[in-house]
Amino acid sequence: MSGYLLRRVPSALAVLFGASVLIFLLLRLVPGDPASTLAGPDATPETIAAIRHQLGLDRSIPAQYLTWLRGVVTGDLGRSYIIGGQISDLVGRGLTNTLVLTGSALLLAVVVSLAVSISAVLWNRPWLNAIVAAANTVAVAIPTFVTGVLLVLVFAVAIPILPAGGVPPDGFVAHPDIAVQYLLLPSVCLALPVTAALTRFLTEALRTELRKPYVLTARALGISHRQIVTRGALRNALPTLLTVLGIQTGHLLGGAVLVEAAFAWPGIGQLIEQGINRRDYPVVQALLLFSVVVFVAIQLLTDLVHAYLDPRIRLGGKA
Repeated sequence: MSGYLLRRVPSALAVLFGASVLIFLLLRLVPGDPASTLAGPDATPETIAAIRHQLGLDRSIPAQYLTWLRGVVTGDLGRSYIIGGQISDLVGRGLTNTLVLTGSALLLAVVVSLAVSISAVLWNRPWLNAIVAAANTVAVAIPTFVTGVLLVLVFAVAIPILPAGGVPPDGFVAHPDIAVQYLLLPSVCLALPVTAALTRFLTEALRTELRKPYVLTARALGISHRQIVTRGALRNALPTLLTVLGIQTGHLLGGAVLVEAAFAWPGIGQLIEQGINRRDYPVVQALLLFSVVVFVAIQLLTDLVHAYLDPRIRLGGKA
């Protein structure tokens, strides 16, 4: 495993370096000047020039990039131009809320997809397969922001039993029952498309496993269908599930931007929106690079677990 990890780390670092360059350059192409925004509409050219010098925007692009990269490596993300405060503090507060939301949605998606996929394979009925296929299609076809609005209209307006948005006023730990109420709607909204994707792939993977010769041998030995599915086919289908789960976890982070906007959830997505609207370059740069780091780390972890479950990948990595 260590040899396989050493082979994967250089490519991950190369991706992160390339992403940092692209993020830094693309943000410089966005119309508008943060110094002008910070100075206000009535500022004189001298005032704007002074602010640009103070922020280091009058330096060359390579010099700005190297300064920023040095700060990222050392953990000094700098200060926000317009939102205000240390970027590390802003990211820390937003990250906590986003991790709680995405973690809840991911847990919900995994539990529901496992239950639905195993049930569809154990009780292979046409009507059950039709319901699962229709639910998967609807969950994928309806955009997340539409689902969010519908959930708010039904469960917060028409039937006011859950909060329409925001986070628990006393935090997530003080009153878990209240925290669940605040988490339920955004978690369901974020988890629906991921659940559909996981259910589809896991169901097909289980059915593929049940057509393999070892299943026929197990049936000849008198092993029940339930044991074959839960103890044999499910384990062999886990690599496929983990691969899809790694990809969908990245999609969760992307979908969190829309969900946090729909439910007024003060997380990373809302912070990115504020940074883009106000042209706060340091905040947007840090958040975009952080998103890439998380996505690369998830993919690397997924590959490692996949290699652990499938020795052929691990042995191929050492060859």
